[in-house]
Amino acid sequence: MSSRPPLRLGVLISGRGSNMQAVARACRENRVNAEVAVVLADRETAGGLAIAQQLGLNAEVVAWKSFADRAAFERELTARLEAHRVEIIVLAGFMRILSPELASRYEGRVINIHPALLPLYRGLNTHSRVLAAGDAHHGASVHFVTAELDGGPVILQSRLDVRPGETEHDLAARVLATEHMILPRVIGWLAEGRLIWRDGRPWLDGRPLETPVVEDFH
Repeated sequence: MSSRPPLRLGVLISGRGSNMQAVARACRENRVNAEVAVVLADRETAGGLAIAQQLGLNAEVVAWKSFADRAAFERELTARLEAHRVEIIVLAGFMRILSPELASRYEGRVINIHPALLPLYRGLNTHSRVLAAGDAHHGASVHFVTAELDGGPVILQSRLDVRPGETEHDLAARVLATEHMILPRVIGWLAEGRLIWRDGRPWLDGRPLETPVVEDFH
């Protein structure tokens, strides 16, 4: 058992919250030395809110539509994160783009899960774009968040083969299953002190992380 206190996580969601659930379960099962201090949703209809409540987590809404502008929304978001003494922010299907100011404030303390092999396919509709391009491989990436959309240093990627004739729905389901594994893994590295942010870049096991760790799910 680690002698470190559990890493306090703030998990931000917009939708169903399946990655949030995977992270919470990893914490509950002591697979990672962390705890979900708060789940914050940017809309009242986010399905993950009910899941968080069922898991007994602090679940709160910061509805972006109720604020005059992004600055006001992010001030409230920051206030909630600080109130819960969050150490690491996990974007788990969070659909709001963080401002450069907020990304800078929490530099090295925000990670995101993206359903593509970054730097390929930043943004939305990644599965359909992969199929349209006829790519042989697809996957997901956990990366540190910077001011550049989906452009921060990638830490860990899952990679799988695209099957002939596969539908977008089936491909998305297979990628999502890998997301549920790699996101808790990165949180575990952070909690153990194996992964740190130093001099504007990620370090893993005492060395600069020049290229992402890749796990094959063939």
